[in-house]
Amino acid sequence: MIAEASPRARELTERMTVFMRDHVLPAEPKYDAYRAAAGTADHSVPPVVEELKLRAQELGLWNLFLPAESGLTQLEYAPIAELSGWSSDLAPEAINCQAPDTGNMELLHLLGTPEQRREWLEPLLAGRIRSAFAMTEPDVASSDATNIGTRIERDRDHYVITGRKWWITGAADPRCAVLILMGKTDPTAPAHRQQTIVIVPMDAAGLTEERDLSIFGRHDQHGHVELRLDGVRVPVTNVLGAEGGGFAAAQARLGPGRIHHCLRALGAAERALAMLTDRAQRRVAFGAPLAAQGMLQEQVAESRLQIEQARLLCHQACQVIDTAGNKAARHLVSMAKVAVPRAATAVIDRAIQVHGGAGLCDSTPLAAMYGWHRAMRLFDGPDEVHLQSLAKAELARTPVLPV
Repeated sequence: MIAEASPRARELTERMTVFMRDHVLPAEPKYDAYRAAAGTADHSVPPVVEELKLRAQELGLWNLFLPAESGLTQLEYAPIAELSGWSSDLAPEAINCQAPDTGNMELLHLLGTPEQRREWLEPLLAGRIRSAFAMTEPDVASSDATNIGTRIERDRDHYVITGRKWWITGAADPRCAVLILMGKTDPTAPAHRQQTIVIVPMDAAGLTEERDLSIFGRHDQHGHVELRLDGVRVPVTNVLGAEGGGFAAAQARLGPGRIHHCLRALGAAERALAMLTDRAQRRVAFGAPLAAQGMLQEQVAESRLQIEQARLLCHQACQVIDTAGNKAARHLVSMAKVAVPRAATAVIDRAIQVHGGAGLCDSTPLAAMYGWHRAMRLFDGPDEVHLQSLAKAELARTPVLPV
């Protein structure tokens, strides 16, 4: 049984709906105009973002992703996260619930020392700085975290870090002050005890931005960056958790984070379906609205079916996280991580088709939405890794009845 939301959670969801309708969606043209004028190489913050952040704080729509801050369960936060997915460039950051900061804040909350929390968690929770998470590397298959090659070597009271990282989301944002980095401290240890996570200030000597990567030709305001680390030194007190505990810490970080990505993707799918149905009812071809065509009606129905199925899977995963913890929910999270991007890209693709040429360009948000949600099938673990995990669990399962 899916638990019922508290009255406070329902009221916050209603407040978020109004915030999206009256403030966020109307602000999108301002954001887009600023980005177009600034150019793809610019990563400065459009002023409308800070305006929305102030308004969200006034409305109490702030840090709702973290139960210790908001008092909400993951299931209660789910519809709020989904609403934010209608405008992924603006809404998540407006309520300080944006990736990768949410995962980094969760790690600092769970594993950070009092000093680390004061220096990094508090300003992140206040929305004064941004952060990035550095795990993926260009030279290895980073879907297997035991492949990570970046070295973290002890030199008395410091760690010395050498390696290359890429697809480091948020690292180009001028507000990005800290990097949460996974590297290898002991290559001779058991495979899942070789990795350690350390905190690296973005202004550390030896840390160089090589380039900003695009997704299907589109550059993100916060950047997806390739970084080089040449003998970067940080104090050993910058270790997050325990030396050798990086793999376990990364898995803990990814549980709720993966579900939050999925919930936002549901919001994007809902927006795409709303655009599809609106276009189909207004557009006339061959003497009748597109909505009168049986083929189009089937696409609308299939879209609704896929969204509802994906949502139920997400909500079940949230319920298990709330009641039994991240580990117990890991297979449900894997199912959602595969099913939701499939559903979202299918719905967005149908909306693009109905919009014709308008769906392929920046006249609508559909092209950008498609690119991001296609990328979801790779980040936070590619589909193949999640499917392999699910297959192993299924093969080990004992049937309820004999076959």
